[in-house]
Amino acid sequence: MTQTVKKDQLVATFSIIGADPKTGEVGVAVQSKFLAVGSVVPWAKANVGAVATQSWANTSYGPHGLELLEQGLSPEEAIKKLVADDQGRNLRQVAIINQQGEASAFTGEECFDWAGHKVGRHHSSQGNILVSEETVTAMSETFERTEGALAERLLAALAAAQNAGGDSRGKQSAAIYVLQEGAGYGGYNDVKVDLRVDDHPEPIEELHRIYELHKIYNMPTEELIEIKAEVFEEIKNQLVKLGFLKTGDQSEYEGEVKEAFKAFVLGENFDDRWTEEPQVDVLVLEFLRKK
Repeated sequence: MTQTVKKDQLVATFSIIGADPKTGEVGVAVQSKFLAVGSVVPWAKANVGAVATQSWANTSYGPHGLELLEQGLSPEEAIKKLVADDQGRNLRQVAIINQQGEASAFTGEECFDWAGHKVGRHHSSQGNILVSEETVTAMSETFERTEGALAERLLAALAAAQNAGGDSRGKQSAAIYVLQEGAGYGGYNDVKVDLRVDDHPEPIEELHRIYELHKIYNMPTEELIEIKAEVFEEIKNQLVKLGFLKTGDQSEYEGEVKEAFKAFVLGENFDDRWTEEPQVDVLVLEFLRKK
C-alpha cells in the first residue's frame, strides 16, 4: 500500500468518529477549509464501524480499514496495519472505531501544528492545522455529555470544536455520515444520515440546518398535536401569509383550511407526516413557523 505523497492531498480538518453500541449506529462528522471534505474523510459500514482519514489523506484507509475490522482486527491493530507500509504515514491522520465503540487514532509526527487526537468513550476526536488543542478537547467533552441520536451528538461536538477555535485556516465544508442497519430511506439500505455542505461560509451552521430538514423528511413522527385553539389560528394565519388561503376568517379546520394545509404539507414533500385527522406533526408545525 505504498503511496507517493502529493500536496493536493492535504485535508487539514477536524473530525469526530462515534458509535452507539445500544442502537448499532456508527458515524463520522467533519469540517474543513477544503472543498467537499465529505467526499474524502468519512467512511462507515453498518455493523462494522467507521473511519476518518485526513491530513495528507490516504483515502484507501477508509475501505481497507473497514475490511480489517470485518476480519476481526481491533481498531488499534487495523491502524497499525494501515500505516505500516505507507511511505507518507508521518503526514497521515486516521481514526477508526468499531461497532462496539472501541476506538483508536494515529497522528503522524510530521502533521502540521496543531495536530493531535483524543480517544474517549465510544468516540475519537482529531484534527490538524488547528488553532489549538482545545478544538479536539471541546469535541470530545461535548460528545460525552450530549444525549440523543448519534448524529445529534456528532453535530453538537462539531459545533463545539468550531467555537473552540477550529481550523486555523478558516471554514469551507462539512459533512455527517451515520449508518445503522436498515435505517436508510424506505428501509432498503443502512444509510441513516448522509449530508454534505461542500462550499459555504458557515458550513457547520448550514449542516445543522439541513439536518433539521432531514429529520422531517426521513425520521419517524415523534409527536402529533391537536389542531385547535391557538394552533389552529397559527396554522391558518401562516397559510394566508404563504398564499395557500385568501383569508383567515374560517372558524373550522375541516374544509378549506384542511385542504390548504394539505397542499402545503404535500407540496413540501412531507407526505409521510400528513394525517387526515385534525392533527399536525410537531416538526411540520415548526417548519411552517419558520417559512
